[in-house]
Amino acid sequence: MIKKGIILAGGTGTRLSPLTKAVNKQLLPIYDKPLIFYPLSILMLANIKNILMIVNPGQIENFKSLLGDGKRFGIKIQYKIQKKPKGLADAFILGKNFIKKDNVALILGDNFFYGQSLTDKLEKSLTHTVGSRIFLKNVKTPENFGVAKIINNKIKKIIEKPKKFISNYAITGLYFFDNKVIDYAKKLKPSKRGEIEITDILNIYKNSGNLHYEHIGRGAIWSDAGKIEDMTNISSFVQSVEKVQSIKIACLEEISLSKKWINKKTILKNINFYGNCDYGNYLKKL
Repeated sequence: MIKKGIILAGGTGTRLSPLTKAVNKQLLPIYDKPLIFYPLSILMLANIKNILMIVNPGQIENFKSLLGDGKRFGIKIQYKIQKKPKGLADAFILGKNFIKKDNVALILGDNFFYGQSLTDKLEKSLTHTVGSRIFLKNVKTPENFGVAKIINNKIKKIIEKPKKFISNYAITGLYFFDNKVIDYAKKLKPSKRGEIEITDILNIYKNSGNLHYEHIGRGAIWSDAGKIEDMTNISSFVQSVEKVQSIKIACLEEISLSKKWINKKTILKNINFYGNCDYGNYLKKL
């Protein structure tokens, strides 16, 4: 069972410059909430309450001002500074003292997921104690992502941003690993771009027959928020769903209340924290 999760919220966000010159990308708004609320909500939906947030130097106080130690949401949040981007797999080296002997989930801080069947897939994935499990989504531009080729329901090949077409199945920024991932990450050599790559770790699991996958179905949404266009599209989607369905996507307090991690008294304190705003008014309706 996976009980720990890492959110990788570092990086320089150069594609969003000049917005990211002063503020971390994950603190920028997606409609009415900071981007970081969305990946954090995914870990919470997966019943993961012990979370490590990896952030840029100089940004940790901003994250703490927003999220604190997680107590307001019935969870525990720790923070670790990544001095410079070294690749996604660096999360397991930085987080080794947090992970210890446990299995761990990793989600990228700029990834957006939404779908009615997603929670069931997340909970199913938590029960796997051996190997790694990734989430795949059919995309129109696989050349922009890490891609998995599936043959006979098994992953046969993984390529980062392939120049030639091999598959439409993009590897999303959500991963589940057993504890071996720490040792695998330590042994990796930097790629040509000077980073230790998550695809290299996935290939280690694949070669040992321990890489599994879940399809994010047609009814689910996945996107990263690496470009202005992406952030705008995601914001528009969130706005549409929330207006039509009268719900809030990634309302952290609502998730916590449904799981009985917090009570109404805690929500009242959070309403005071947010002040007079649409998000706070939604909490009142809970």
